[in-house]
Amino acid sequence: MSPAARRRIRAVIAAAAVAVLFSALSTLLGALPALAHGFTSTVYASLVSPQAGHVRTELQLEYDLLVVSAADYEKDDPLFKAGTAAFEAGDAAQQAAALDAHADSVVAYVTERFRVTAGGQACTPVRDGGFTIGPREGVPYARLTLDYRCPGAAEAHEVRSALFAGSEGYVRDSKTIVTYDLDLKTGSTALDAQHRSFSTHQSWFERFWEFFRLGAEHLLGGLDHILFLLALIAGSRRLREIVLAASTFTLAHSVTFVLAALGLVEVPASFVEPVIALSIAVVAGWHLWRIWRRRSHATDLETAGHGHLSLDRAGWTRLAVVFCFGLVHGLGFASALGIDQAWSWTLLWSLLVFNVGIEVVQLTIIVAVFPLLALLRHRRSIAGLWTTGAIAAGVSAMGLVWFVQRVLGL
Repeated sequence: MSPAARRRIRAVIAAAAVAVLFSALSTLLGALPALAHGFTSTVYASLVSPQAGHVRTELQLEYDLLVVSAADYEKDDPLFKAGTAAFEAGDAAQQAAALDAHADSVVAYVTERFRVTAGGQACTPVRDGGFTIGPREGVPYARLTLDYRCPGAAEAHEVRSALFAGSEGYVRDSKTIVTYDLDLKTGSTALDAQHRSFSTHQSWFERFWEFFRLGAEHLLGGLDHILFLLALIAGSRRLREIVLAASTFTLAHSVTFVLAALGLVEVPASFVEPVIALSIAVVAGWHLWRIWRRRSHATDLETAGHGHLSLDRAGWTRLAVVFCFGLVHGLGFASALGIDQAWSWTLLWSLLVFNVGIEVVQLTIIVAVFPLLALLRHRRSIAGLWTTGAIAAGVSAMGLVWFVQRVLGL
């Protein structure tokens, strides 16, 4: 057998192996959208201290998860039946009425898992007003106001949240985004299974580390964002292209991320999530189209149309597409925080640190994957083309599956 024939066989085997891997991954990931609702959840808590010994807390909790968790905790079957019927009916007034009718069970569940202490002494919660319902992240959220009465003045408050823990069996876990104006300090922090509590005496580094970690974990847990990044890597012909594509994506999603998280831009999740899925399919499909059109010359730069930064017309068009889709991805990143407080420098820094966490993971993936594909293209150009084509095909198929599922609400 000639060396050329052996190279072709190795290329086919390598591409087939990658295709099988992505096929298996796509099959596994295809089930995830059906599990997405309720798989994880976010609680939003806003705490202020109108006067000494008083902490007013507004909680926003995912409605259907609150119903099943509180009903199970209090063994309140009527709450489960009434709350589920209201959820299926999609009637906000009916949902609020179901919670008000079983307020004792709901408040008992919440106050057992969300606690405030002052100077090491527990504060006593009292419900203030009834429940209200409003949409958030495409699903109904229940709003509950609690007044915590604390024993005397204290220099520091501690907040602990174990709402919707994974041990309850309904979600993998949840995070609680806390904004506060306590003890002459304003800020925000994120609590989860690894970090259930925080004190207003925590240093700025500890508070910002929470958002850095949250940003990194959000990208690692966001399979759609990772697949979009893989599509960018697979379709980049030169180092400069992936650097510019990643920079363009970062610039775009940073703009909408900050604007959305500050409440200046609001786009419904019913639009954002399908477009994110579509962006995956389009960016990956772009590389497949070049392979179909140019065959073995798919990774060559076109001689015509060179401009600044040594990009050809196709490169500039791709950057424009990446920028537009990056704007939409930023809205998806912002939904992980959902902070509604007024502008402050503390909030801005928290958002930026969250974004830095995203970027560190993004750059790590690029550094780990792109050099390997570049080396394969250099040593075995046909094998590299088959491999990136297989990656693009798997990613594009997954994006289309997600797009259809999200449009149809499956």
